[in-house]
Amino acid sequence: MTNSLPLTNAISTRQLCLTAVFAALICAGTLIMIPLPFGYFNLGDIFILCAAWSLGPVFGASAAAVGSALADILAGFAVYAPATFVIKGCIALSAALLFPLFSALFKKVLAAHICSAIIGESLMVLGYFVYESVFLGLGTGAAASIPGNTLQGVCGVIGASLLIRVLSANRTIRRMFR
Repeated sequence: MTNSLPLTNAISTRQLCLTAVFAALICAGTLIMIPLPFGYFNLGDIFILCAAWSLGPVFGASAAAVGSALADILAGFAVYAPATFVIKGCIALSAALLFPLFSALFKKVLAAHICSAIIGESLMVLGYFVYESVFLGLGTGAAASIPGNTLQGVCGVIGASLLIRVLSANRTIRRMFR
């Protein structure tokens, strides 16, 4: 028996492949840890934001959630994987949904990238604070992660805003995301 329902909203092979590539980039980037005064910085958030702006809310959030949670599991932080799945997915979802709004408001793509990224990264800082204080039972000790997560977010905003400008300048790459 064949399926008689039309596939009007079918996922294209291109969308599926780009989502998988971004999930892999996010996973690999998250595993690259650069020491900072308050914890460390990883490249994962840069790729999360670029995935959000390039793939849109559904596919960007999917790549962010899967790639980041997988990195937590591979790095030995499996206790954070459920929170990371939700939090990193929310970063991409919010950045992708807010980017067109800020684009129309500011008429400047760079300003729209920065503003949407700041809101997404703010959700990350808040999300990990809530997860650590409520679900892991760290209470007020969870506040100790705020400076490190904030620095991670700032590096993500700056890095993603720069990378997306470089990528957008390449005609071949622009065509790939149409």
